[in-house]
Amino acid sequence: MFIRNCWYVAAWDKEVPVEGFLSRTIINIPLVFWRDSAGAVVALEDRCCHRGAKLSMGRREQGGDQLRCMYHGLVYDRTGRCVSAPAQERVPARAKVRSFPVVERHRWIWVWMGDPALADTANIPDTQWLDHPQWRCLEGYMHYEVNYLLIADNLLDFSHLPFVHPSTLGGSPDYAEVLPKMERRERGVRLTKWVPNTEPPAYSAKYANYPDGARVDRWMDYDFVVPGILLMDSGMVPAGGGEAARRSQSSIAFRGCQALTPETEASTHYFFGHPHNFLIDRPEVTREIHDGVVRAFNEDRAMITAQQENLALQPDFKMVPLTVDVALYQFRRVVDQFIAAEQAS
Repeated sequence: MFIRNCWYVAAWDKEVPVEGFLSRTIINIPLVFWRDSAGAVVALEDRCCHRGAKLSMGRREQGGDQLRCMYHGLVYDRTGRCVSAPAQERVPARAKVRSFPVVERHRWIWVWMGDPALADTANIPDTQWLDHPQWRCLEGYMHYEVNYLLIADNLLDFSHLPFVHPSTLGGSPDYAEVLPKMERRERGVRLTKWVPNTEPPAYSAKYANYPDGARVDRWMDYDFVVPGILLMDSGMVPAGGGEAARRSQSSIAFRGCQALTPETEASTHYFFGHPHNFLIDRPEVTREIHDGVVRAFNEDRAMITAQQENLALQPDFKMVPLTVDVALYQFRRVVDQFIAAEQAS
C-alpha cells in the first residue's frame, strides 16, 4: 500500500531531455515524462489506451505538445486526451490516458500521484540547497531492490552509523550512544542530535583544517516527511563552542536532501544530494564529497538488500524493537495514518 495524495520525486531535472522521453514506474504506475514546446515537463501514464503499448517508445510531435504512440499511431495531447487516430473518423470519448500534475523545483521533478484536485504545491518540501548559489552538490541516484520502508528505517536510525560506516559517515562509537530527540509531526518526524566532544567523521575532517587529533561537537537534525523525504542539517565545530557555534566560520556544514520514491512493493528509486557550503569554488571537493556519500550509501544498500533477502525467507518474522527504533516506528505510523485516511475517503 502506498500514499497517493502526495508529491513524489520522479527525477532529476536533467533526466527529462529536451528531446525524447523518460520512462519511470512510481507506486506500480508506469509514467512517461517529456518536455513540451515551452520546456515544461509533462507526465502521462506510460500505457496507450488502445493496446497498452508504452508511450515512451513513441514520438514527440507539435514541438512536444503532442505524443504519438508508435504501435498504432494514436496521438495524445499533454492532458492525456487522444486527439487523433489513423482510420478513425471519430475518436471515442474514453480514448485517453491519465495525466499527472508535475512541478520542477530546485533540480527535482515532483509528480502528484493522487487526486489532481488535491495537488497543493505548498506541500512540496523545501530543497533549496540543491541549487542555492552558496551551496554545491552533485545529483545522486540509486535503485534498490527492496521496499522503501526498509530504507526509511535505515535513514531514521542514527545508531548504525559507527558500525555500517566506520570509515565514511560514522565517527566514534560514542556517537551511537547519544539518542536523538524525536518529535512526532503531522507529516512525519523530526530528530535532533547534538554530540559534544567526539571524534570528527572521516568524510568531513579532511576539509576542516582542524589540528590533528582535535575533538569536535557534532549536530545532525532530520526532518523526515511523507512519502519519504529526508531534509538534513548536519555538521561539526571545534569542541567547546556549543550549539551557538553551528553557524560560525569554523563550522563544516551540510544540507542533505534525499527522497525515497517507491517503484513497486519490492523496489525503490533513491534520489539524493549532499550540499556543502565550504570550498564551493573547488569542484573537486564537491566531487570527493559526493563520491564519499555514494560509498556510504552503497554500504547501506548492501546491508539493507541482505536484510530484505533474510526477511523474505520468513515473512512472519517479528522484529524485536529497541529504544533506538522509536523514530522508525513513529514514521511508519504516520504513513499508515495517511493511507488509512485516503482509504476512508
